[in-house]
Amino acid sequence: MKCAILATSLALLISGQAAAFTLSPSTQVRKQHATRLEPLSMGRAAAVRAATKGKTDAKKAKVNAYYGKKIIMAVKQGGSSDPVANRQLADLIKAAKQNSVPMDNINRAIKRATEKDAGDFSEAKFEAYGFGGASFIINVLSDNSNRSTADVRTAVNKNKGKMAEQGSVLFMYDLKGKIEVPSVVDEEELLDAAIEAGVEDMELTEGDEEGTTIIFTDPKDTSALFEAVKAIGKDEGAKMSLSHVSKAPVECSEDDFDKNMAIVDALEELDDVDSVEHNMSN
Repeated sequence: MKCAILATSLALLISGQAAAFTLSPSTQVRKQHATRLEPLSMGRAAAVRAATKGKTDAKKAKVNAYYGKKIIMAVKQGGSSDPVANRQLADLIKAAKQNSVPMDNINRAIKRATEKDAGDFSEAKFEAYGFGGASFIINVLSDNSNRSTADVRTAVNKNKGKMAEQGSVLFMYDLKGKIEVPSVVDEEELLDAAIEAGVEDMELTEGDEEGTTIIFTDPKDTSALFEAVKAIGKDEGAKMSLSHVSKAPVECSEDDFDKNMAIVDALEELDDVDSVEHNMSN
């Protein structure tokens, strides 16, 4: 036993100098982790950028599809593909341009509306409940109501949400005109321009993304408010729409928020669903 101990001690003494510069296994693991950290971070950053771009592209595609269907509706209901003779069509073309829809898309939709097999689109709203007091308004524009109804119900139920009776959610929201501006807007400057444009009331808030602005107004004043935004030179990239705004927003727990967003994501993947509005403040 003593010989074994002495032999071990001698080996340690001989390698002592080298051992002073040898990393412990745990340190080696940490070092390996550190050397991999930068590439992993870069990979994650690239993944985040790709995911963000994917969502942006999907949102843009939704907007383009929405106006395409609305234009088809306007042509068929108005009986004319000429915006001079069809006021509803003219207004939609204007709104589509303001929402950055390419003219090629607009022209294709007008041409499509004159074809015999063009679908008859109709709008519908569905209401649902999520987790932690969350509620949803699901806006649908479809040429097949049976399909859209089944798809919406499946998406909500599959993610453990609950469909609500018509009107049981909608009364908790106000319908407002909404202008999304991709830059910071000076409230006093906009207020002066809005008064000049005949806008009776407006509410300015920060957008979801840093450096953006959202302005709400009465639905009937939406176009006038957009002209006010244009008057102060903030119309480039701005988007105009109508939106349901919760009267009493709720803040959900992180877990409930994630579950609710899974419902929203599933719904927004459906071709017939144009948008999903909710009452979550976080």
